[in-house]
Amino acid sequence: MRTRLENLDGLALCYENGQSPAFLAGQAMDQAPVLKQAYLDMEGGFIVDFGAMDALDRSQDPQGLRVIDGQGRWAFPAFIDSHTHLVYAQERSGEFEQRMRGATYAEIAAAGGGILNSAQALEAMSEDALLQGLLKRLNQARNTGTAVVEIKSGYGLTLEAELKMLRVVQRAKTLSRQPLFATFLGAHAVPARHSGNTEAYFHEVLTGMLPRIAAEGLADFVDLFCEENYFRPDQLRALADAAQSYGLPLKAHVNQFTSIGGVQAAIASRALSVDHLEVLTDDDLADLTAAWSGQTGPMPVALPGCSLFLQIPYTPGRRIIDAGLPLAIASDCNPGSAPSANLALAWALSCHQMKLTPMEALVGLTLNGAAALGASDRMGSIQRGKEAHVILTKPVSSLASLPYHFGENLVEHTFVFGQ
Repeated sequence: MRTRLENLDGLALCYENGQSPAFLAGQAMDQAPVLKQAYLDMEGGFIVDFGAMDALDRSQDPQGLRVIDGQGRWAFPAFIDSHTHLVYAQERSGEFEQRMRGATYAEIAAAGGGILNSAQALEAMSEDALLQGLLKRLNQARNTGTAVVEIKSGYGLTLEAELKMLRVVQRAKTLSRQPLFATFLGAHAVPARHSGNTEAYFHEVLTGMLPRIAAEGLADFVDLFCEENYFRPDQLRALADAAQSYGLPLKAHVNQFTSIGGVQAAIASRALSVDHLEVLTDDDLADLTAAWSGQTGPMPVALPGCSLFLQIPYTPGRRIIDAGLPLAIASDCNPGSAPSANLALAWALSCHQMKLTPMEALVGLTLNGAAALGASDRMGSIQRGKEAHVILTKPVSSLASLPYHFGENLVEHTFVFGQ
């Protein structure tokens, strides 16, 4: 059955056939097309038509057409969350209270908290229970506009626990309408059994975990936390080289707390994205700019929810865009440093704290988020033939109303494959 949204005040990021770019960068991020007084048709899970209301030919309407009046509302691509950790056993609100009493993130981790805490809890939880938690979080994310989600492992830190996490994601792919992507992040932290021996654990990831995960087809990407006291740039390169033989692209955690060469290693490894970038030196920005001179660099991904929660600097999104680069925005939803999958809030934080315009941030949450997953040919913009992942807002005065009203849910419907 065909569904039509009509009398829309505005339809954003809409492109005629074949005109939608894979991403937008620099000034173009603020110049995405908008059609006023518009309609949008969805059928069979795809966008089949759109245009101006005064050009709508109702004589061609199919039988059984479902019409939703969008008067006073906007429609645009649904959010694409290209960086999450949505499979986890329990929240870490106790650690949050410790931080509010003065403990640092590093101190909590050194005392056995942080990622190791989540790993211990996950090992004890059944796969079925983890799946139910994931499905609940996916539904919550959809309620605030998220249609597409990437989900990382990394709270397992043993072969069996990492397999369990990734199998949960695969099961969720069959139970949720939302398109899901799985990322193997075994190199997330060094488990206690290795007593801080990073080399020994990394060898286990490369030779014990990665081949098994690839053989079972459980991952779409690989990832590594490149940071002081975690994993080094040369290990990032080694993981990328090993994963390439299995056809698994690299996504990289870099520059969350320090700049140690992760950006450069990710560029050399042809990473699909570089995520975090809260600490971005002039050299890092120059190297990213050089990598993008041929439009082949890794997609920079900002995670403003993490900056809010940990009270660390925000990714310098304004500098990145002003340098002519693209920028994607994701939630980083996880129990320790960003316990929110609300990308409407991330939109507001991107404007209020990173100084992006409302349209730049929307592009980061949609088209550029799709590019961070290598999926912009399928999703991320309004174009005939693309998957029908669409947000219909509640009545708003303008597109800017959504990030302006921070903390409020102005999403009326999130359509996933047109439903």
